[in-house]
Amino acid sequence: MDIAFGVVVHGGAGTPETLSDGCKEACRVAFDILGAGGQALEAVVEACRIMEDDGRFNAGSGSVLRLDGKTVEMDAGVMDSAGKLGMVMNMRGFRNPVKAARAAAVERHEKICALLKEGRLGELNPLWGDIDSSFFEGLSCDTVGAVAVDQRGVFAAAASTGGATPMLVGRVGDTPMIGCGFYAGPAGAFAATGIGEEIIRRMLAKEVYDRLARGDDLLSACRGGTGLFPENIPVGLIGISPGGYAASANRPMAHHAMVREH
Repeated sequence: MDIAFGVVVHGGAGTPETLSDGCKEACRVAFDILGAGGQALEAVVEACRIMEDDGRFNAGSGSVLRLDGKTVEMDAGVMDSAGKLGMVMNMRGFRNPVKAARAAAVERHEKICALLKEGRLGELNPLWGDIDSSFFEGLSCDTVGAVAVDQRGVFAAAASTGGATPMLVGRVGDTPMIGCGFYAGPAGAFAATGIGEEIIRRMLAKEVYDRLARGDDLLSACRGGTGLFPENIPVGLIGISPGGYAASANRPMAHHAMVREH
């Protein structure tokens, strides 16, 4: 397979097959962006934004509560092979952290603060506040992520999460950390999902990227990455390269891919 452009999205390690429709919709919108000549970075951000707004995934409006039973904190990261990189951590009261991470990739921090105050990066989530924590039962599905390549051959990755359960206020996992939850370079792009602390220890996204860059095929790189974890540690990966796309996980992982071949 020789890809002209394409996108892959996932809904998190442990996501049931019933959530594949959400992944498919996010993938469709991102694919349309790429088909119209849009940038890979814009496509993956929009894919994650759609899943943040879905409410069934553990990101954005579906984010889980911290151990105090009332706090929601979110992380996100974006990167492309053209040099853009943005990360945000412990975002509160904000619907789309992936858009803030996107802004961090191109704007000075004082500009981002101004955009946040003006509400120009997305609305505050009206669901958050004094609500019964049972509202979130069954909604946690770890992380959402997307990888893409555009018609210029630029690769991009994005990831967004509401954290892991249970977790302390202030805890940050792999999702916003370059080389752990996401990575993009000239050889391709990857997004990881699973237990953040274990992914960080292995710098999973960079590990599989390096395997690809050394000559492994994409699926072997992904399977090699998930194979680094014992079965009791949930983990998953999606990846895209000039030669194709792949997904590998040791748990069910809702995902979807759309590519256009040369």
